[in-house]
Amino acid sequence: MSVLNRYPQRKRFAVMGGVIMIFALGVGLGGRMSGSSGHAAEQGTPGTPPTAVVHQGDKIIIPQGSGLRSRLQVQKVVMKNSPHTLLVPAAVEADPARTVNILPPVAGKVVKLSVRLGDHVAKGQQLAVIESGDLAQAYADDDKARDALQRSERTLERVRGLNKAGAGAVKDLEQAESDYAQAKAEAIRAEARLKQIGVPSQPKGKSRLLTLTAPMTGSVTALMTASGAFANDPNASLMTIANLDSVWVTANVPESDIAHIAKGQSVDVSFPAYPGEVFHGAVAFVSDVLEPDTRRTKVRIGFANPAGRFKPNMFANAIFNVPQKSAVVVPNSALLMDNDSTVVLVEVAPWTFVRRTVLPGYGEGDGVRIDQGLNAGDRIVVKGGVLLND
Repeated sequence: MSVLNRYPQRKRFAVMGGVIMIFALGVGLGGRMSGSSGHAAEQGTPGTPPTAVVHQGDKIIIPQGSGLRSRLQVQKVVMKNSPHTLLVPAAVEADPARTVNILPPVAGKVVKLSVRLGDHVAKGQQLAVIESGDLAQAYADDDKARDALQRSERTLERVRGLNKAGAGAVKDLEQAESDYAQAKAEAIRAEARLKQIGVPSQPKGKSRLLTLTAPMTGSVTALMTASGAFANDPNASLMTIANLDSVWVTANVPESDIAHIAKGQSVDVSFPAYPGEVFHGAVAFVSDVLEPDTRRTKVRIGFANPAGRFKPNMFANAIFNVPQKSAVVVPNSALLMDNDSTVVLVEVAPWTFVRRTVLPGYGEGDGVRIDQGLNAGDRIVVKGGVLLND
């Protein structure tokens, strides 16, 4: 007989006692758990943080208590009618009307070079000396022409005398007059050739040396020859002289902005070589031709340059003030990207916003002109809008 069979009363008591104890424990735990759950439920609603953003259709609402209210800045848009600033690259150029290329009038050898690159020369100053056989030939042609003219002139006078005395034939007089006319024309041509070369028609000595002189006061900006070199090409420049007392600043204006530029318009020019300085000028010339490769046109601004501060090929920036109509201007931080569109957040009610597509125009310092999409008096998010642009 087992122990349980031997003590049946104890078995029932133990089983019942265990059930009672378990039931009592369950009731006790259950009572405490349900009490705890009820307390949490009562405390859960007040402890939940407020919603930051509420979306109602296309409206974005920032409810009371949202932390975003302290991070957003809303202000009214402003209207401006200030001129648009157009900045384009430019460079300094010598005035073509004050620039001369020195070409050899005759072929020959440079026996003396009197200047160096960068020298300042005065008008009439010696530049180079060329020994030329062509010059000697030109002098010889002039001598022959003069001699033929004198001979034909004497012949004409003699024939005229005979004709008046009735001893000369008419055809002899006509021939003498024709010879004289041809000799005179040849003398004029020979003399003109000497003037073209740049030598006097009746020099003291029939020299083969040609002295080249400066046609104007200026600086030697290019030098393409040397002493001992041959100058056989009359189209090849020996040197370039430019008067830099006044220069041009040539700006390259894009095709889209040409309509805003006109002769006489004021321009501000700055140079990287002179930081912090701004030079004021006016448009002197707007080219009628558009550069086909850059789609830009040349706009030239004249500047006096007595001190030589502006040097050819120096870089510059030209700033044009382009008049424009009054328009809405917003800070750059107000613009948001929405796929391929630019939008701003417009306040339609207190702390209620909608997205509105806008068309940005020219930049205005730290702001942007809005050509379409906003009106005067609209209130927009100018700071923190990216937090709502989901």
